Amino acid sequence: MSTYADSTDADSYFATRLHTEVWDASSSADRVKALEMATRSIDRLDYQGSKYDENQVNEFPRGDIADVPDDIKIACCEIALQRLDGKDPDMEYEALVNVSEGYSSVRRTYSRAHAQDHILHGIVSSTAWRRLLPYLRDGSNIT
Repeated sequence: MSTYADSTDADSYFATRLHTEVWDASSSADRVKALEMATRSIDRLDYQGSKYDENQVNEFPRGDIADVPDDIKIACCEIALQRLDGKDPDMEYEALVNVSEGYSSVRRTYSRAHAQDHILHGIVSSTAWRRLLPYLRDGSNIT
């Protein structure tokens, strides 16, 4: 599988970012897996325009530009970092369903009136979501 960012791209990006300890401590194999999972998450969304080459595996590049935009590469890195840190889209989504949790006499109640869009769409990083938004056709569709 081709990923939007490879380990070298991610290393360069994370060298300029704080709080990347989980990336730094991860094995090369886990880094690759996280980047592949991030790419699959990105490719599930519905983007404006069409693929640059109808035979390409991933959703980007798009239109008449043959390169993957930096925003997409950064989003891939950010999602990979969150995946390595243990964030799972299924668990995040299930947490949206819970409106109350408690232990003994302590109880916490959540308002689910405004669920976070990035979680609803399977993107575990809000930073990545903000990078992806300008490219989306309609934020309510996934494929």
